[in-house]
Amino acid sequence: MHLSSTDPLPRVLHLTQPVDGGVARVVTDLVRAQLSDGLDVTVACPDSALTTKLRTLGARVRHWHATRSPGTSLVREVRHLARVIDEVRPDLVHAHSAKAGLAGRLAVRGRIPTVFQPHAWSFEAVSGGTAALALMWERWGARWASRVVCVSEAERATGMGARITGRWTVVPNGIDPERFHPAAAGAVRAGLAPLAGIHPAAPLAVCVGRLCRQKGQDVLLRAWEAVVQQVPDARLVLVGDGPDHDRLREGAPPSVVFAGAVADASPWYQAADLVVLPSRWEGMALAPLEAMACGRPVVVTDVDGARESLPPSFAARCLVPPEDPAALARAVTELLADPLLCESLGSQGRRHVLSTHDVRYTAEAVSDVYRDLLGPWTATTPGAEHGQPLGTGRGAEATRTTQRVEPTEYRESIHS
Repeated sequence: MHLSSTDPLPRVLHLTQPVDGGVARVVTDLVRAQLSDGLDVTVACPDSALTTKLRTLGARVRHWHATRSPGTSLVREVRHLARVIDEVRPDLVHAHSAKAGLAGRLAVRGRIPTVFQPHAWSFEAVSGGTAALALMWERWGARWASRVVCVSEAERATGMGARITGRWTVVPNGIDPERFHPAAAGAVRAGLAPLAGIHPAAPLAVCVGRLCRQKGQDVLLRAWEAVVQQVPDARLVLVGDGPDHDRLREGAPPSVVFAGAVADASPWYQAADLVVLPSRWEGMALAPLEAMACGRPVVVTDVDGARESLPPSFAARCLVPPEDPAALARAVTELLADPLLCESLGSQGRRHVLSTHDVRYTAEAVSDVYRDLLGPWTATTPGAEHGQPLGTGRGAEATRTTQRVEPTEYRESIHS
């Protein structure tokens, strides 16, 4: 299917479940950019804070009642989604994450150009027979994806290594540098109620993420005991909520603060001396990019996308093996004990993110994928009318400092 230059701008339907965390932020950023470029955008997802946000941006939102994981309700969910697709009549469907990717491809079955974006592979999140079933589906379902968009070369390599065949494009995650920016830590800490009673100069590590097995906060808590032995005044804040909250809280020492879920994590990055994300698996996590945009150093585990998200010089100090509390403790201790090193790494990290992970250019790279599937279209935005590419007429400073993200495409055979 290709649009002619006289056709209306494309009608895009995003499908998403989950509706929180990094996937929700990616969807929100893409929808914002696509609406700005004049596309006709609808999102199908469960009712949530995300739906309110999307409507505020001006997107159409269709309720899709779906659980986070596949289960007995899948057949009903696919039928409901098929009705939504028939009513919206999109030119292209963009399915985000495993559950929406499963239901969306079953509902469409190749009748409409379909982009599938895993945001980390489903078979890495489970084990045993469930992992085997998830992998079997991903191999089978790839035939109904016109393009598989991965957020890192490592995520693509994991898919290819699992013998998933497809037409691949790599588009690294991006963040909004106007939202995530440096600020004086002392002033920010004074405005965060959960930090009341903590000395303003206390070394502060922050972990932002859903409290669940994937994000590895249990590993961080095991490492934290060794950290406070070396840096007794250090404090750790876990920002987020999730299924592991009660279990984590039961085993946490007094030096750990649970801040709960927040609508905006940027003040927590700005308040930190160091941001830690000890994930067990990812595609390319947003939290380290957001932290670096705020001028804060990071320690992350060496999972998919981690190396690609960091400046090359960071690997020795800031990258540790997953599931290794001792290595994590050493890296966190070294940085918390050296404020000057933290400041230097924070400045380097911000420059890196501004040059390679600006969301405006990530959104444009996704639009390039759409154009490849649908054909070119003419923008209606003022920036495009004056010869600027779609999605890039939003700030002279960003244009000067940011290198455009070029999608990397890999084509493999699809066996129908």
